[in-house]
Amino acid sequence: MYKSLSLSFMPCKAMLQPRARITRQDSENFVDYRTKVARNPTMERLQRNYLFPEISAREAEHMEKYPNAKVISLGIGDTTQPLPDVVASSMANYAHNLSTRTGYRGYGAEQGCKELRKAIAETFYKDMGIQGKEVFVSDGAQCDISRLQAYVDSSVIIGQTGDVENESGRYRNIEYMKCGPHNSFFPNLSKAARTDIIFFCSPNNPTGHAASREQLERLVGFAQENGSIIVYDSAYAFYITDGSPRSIYEIPGAEKVAIEVSSFSKIAGFTGVRLGWTVVPEQLLYANGFPVINDFNRIVCTCFNGASRIAQAGGLASLSKHGYKAVISLVDYYKENAEILLETFESLGLRTYGGVNAPYLWVHFPGSNSWDVFNEILEKTHIITVPGSGFGPAGKEFIRVTAFGHRENILEASKRLRSLL
Repeated sequence: MYKSLSLSFMPCKAMLQPRARITRQDSENFVDYRTKVARNPTMERLQRNYLFPEISAREAEHMEKYPNAKVISLGIGDTTQPLPDVVASSMANYAHNLSTRTGYRGYGAEQGCKELRKAIAETFYKDMGIQGKEVFVSDGAQCDISRLQAYVDSSVIIGQTGDVENESGRYRNIEYMKCGPHNSFFPNLSKAARTDIIFFCSPNNPTGHAASREQLERLVGFAQENGSIIVYDSAYAFYITDGSPRSIYEIPGAEKVAIEVSSFSKIAGFTGVRLGWTVVPEQLLYANGFPVINDFNRIVCTCFNGASRIAQAGGLASLSKHGYKAVISLVDYYKENAEILLETFESLGLRTYGGVNAPYLWVHFPGSNSWDVFNEILEKTHIITVPGSGFGPAGKEFIRVTAFGHRENILEASKRLRSLL
């Protein structure tokens, strides 16, 4: 008996069948063969190119043109420093134990191991009322946000966004909240329409801005007044140094209107290891009084078999006494990189935001097109950045620069940028 399977990228249900063996001759005969399955029309609404593959393609073209150039990436934002020893050792030991009869373990809890869930609650949400049972461990924040259907692309795929407007590039059923220097990177909520879901990232990617306590109090109040749910991305909260809230749950009442998503990627170097978490408070309820946590638990148990046991061992080690100290040192390293880059751009007379509470800098080039700036910097300095327009229309005069990099590359990039600009 085969299970009926609903595929999000196909507008139908499909019965799984045994795979047929196809010979080379059969393959050649079927070159023009097409199935009778219609493509999901919502997939056609996706924007043509995703930002980072486009950047990678342009980098590849540049490398072909300049094969001997040393290209420095200040773009995609992948971590570069090695994992802390205590973290790597814990994962290695756990992996070794899996090779023994007594140490082997199969499937784990879909929600994550209890020890890690408890450690996350006690480390990041102390005195905020968050319990370990409200923490769901995952394979990264990006996957969880997609499960919550808070990303634009995932919402497009399931048909929630409506058609895209050709001139603006915006989707009709998404309420865009402008955040820029003119409003301290916080939207004018008095002009915002009511929505079911409010997606908010702080510290923000790409601008590097960390929302103040007063700003978050307004956001929570707005959600309460409108009966909305906030999906709060706090993946860079560990970089905050000026006293701004590191969690939405520092704001009274947030536990009734907010889900928080976070990650080990940028604090412990887990971009390739893949480990994150989502907090869904028991007090967060639907309009009919049903707990949201129950539905999220069902989604997790249906769509996910749990984060890697080895990755969870690393996550637990990073929250130990020695591991936590190493994580702080790792974050400090990237923050020092950000200081170097911030001083570089400011010395060149360029208005630069971020770089204090986040590993990203948002550099303004008034009157310019961000892709033109990207191309010029790449052509003349062999440095990869990110065009701001890739994050939306408001970023057309900006580029995003990341502080993730080896110190020697950061210093070399600073030297090259000073020569160009």
